[in-house]
Amino acid sequence: MKYDSAFIDGAWVPVAHDALTLVDPATEEPFATLSLAGPTEVDVAVAAARAALPGWRTADRVAILGRVWSAIESRRAEFAALITRDMGCPPKIADAVQVGTPLAVLDGLLGLAAKLDEHIGHSLVVHEPIGVVGAITPWNYPLHQVMAKVGPALLAGCTVVLKPSELAPSAALLLADVFAGAGLPSGVLNVVVGTGPVVGAALAAHPDVDMISFTGSTAAGKLVARAAADTVKRVALELGGKSASVVLPDADLTRAVKTTVSNAFLNSGQTCTAWTRLVVPAQLHDSAVSLAGEFASAMAPRLGPLASLAQFERVQGYLSSAPFAAVTGGPGRLRDRGYFCKPTVYADVDRNSAIAQEEIFGPVLAVIPYSDTDDAVAIANGTPYGLAGAVWSGDPDWALAVARRLRTGQVDINGARFNPLAPFGGYGQSGNGRELGRYGLDEFFETKSIQL
Repeated sequence: MKYDSAFIDGAWVPVAHDALTLVDPATEEPFATLSLAGPTEVDVAVAAARAALPGWRTADRVAILGRVWSAIESRRAEFAALITRDMGCPPKIADAVQVGTPLAVLDGLLGLAAKLDEHIGHSLVVHEPIGVVGAITPWNYPLHQVMAKVGPALLAGCTVVLKPSELAPSAALLLADVFAGAGLPSGVLNVVVGTGPVVGAALAAHPDVDMISFTGSTAAGKLVARAAADTVKRVALELGGKSASVVLPDADLTRAVKTTVSNAFLNSGQTCTAWTRLVVPAQLHDSAVSLAGEFASAMAPRLGPLASLAQFERVQGYLSSAPFAAVTGGPGRLRDRGYFCKPTVYADVDRNSAIAQEEIFGPVLAVIPYSDTDDAVAIANGTPYGLAGAVWSGDPDWALAVARRLRTGQVDINGARFNPLAPFGGYGQSGNGRELGRYGLDEFFETKSIQL
């Protein structure tokens, strides 16, 4: 693995700036030293991407991306093992979700028809690649978040400078090798690993970058948007969430609670779409709390560690200061070694408390009672976020009516499965723009009208 290099213009270029020690979060043992890139590497990578644009627009992009899909599938176990080591995701989840989801995303993209020119009155409307894309991705899903940006950007005819998280860079570095082996022309994809304040900021402000696609915290997203503002480039932001799972009185309570706990604790709670608020009728609160505690305790042996010491300490800060008694879990280590956090459920949580309002990014579930449907909707919509959510009911029409009232980018009814072709993105401080499928592909086009 090239931990001392950046992938620029089709070659591995040595980087000799600051160094970062990479630590296995399950063992707390160092496993590599990563050389961090800086603004110089960003400049060279952007220039390479700019030079590669004309040729890439006329290349057989579908064929190359199809070979990438096959190569990821053939090296699936290698990708999964790197993700487990980098950020602690348990092997089965790393394979099924961390690698399986980006494969499904890319497969769905390859099935989309080319975006055709269209006639509107006496105008010809054409769709052109926006240009050089700066992609900034997080550590919690280090292959999926990359593919959700790089896949559609390349398919649209854009070139990319990717800044993966320096905390979990291995999957992105391996992906660079995969793209090179698939015949990707030099300069079309460049991978530059560095910190957000240095490399991310340089990429966002760069005058030759036409678009920034960022996934990360809301606080970091605001910084990216500010850095990009002076050059008026397009900015797509997929940010934080504090999603609600709304259980209506006629729902199958056991199924709703069990699925909510599983969703909330997926990836040890380090998922932006996690349903971290279980919103239940007041008369069912105690039953829901009992079930949630039971299911959370059962999940404890299967949870991976949090991705870093910093993340572990952040979550512990919330647990230590919570003004509620934990039904299960609470502060402290789940295991003697590694950044393992206890799966925690709080009962009768105040809807305005920090536990109910702020994205914790750990295995923490708040159970919140409501009085009627209007109250449930008000609770669900009562945070600055709007990324995901769920509604549970024995009446599909009632569930759909409530789902329509939620101010959030996606809602699952009665545990409906993830759709890699459906648009993904948020309302409010969960960001703007959409990823995945046709909607995600359209983010990387400019639209031109030619009057005839």
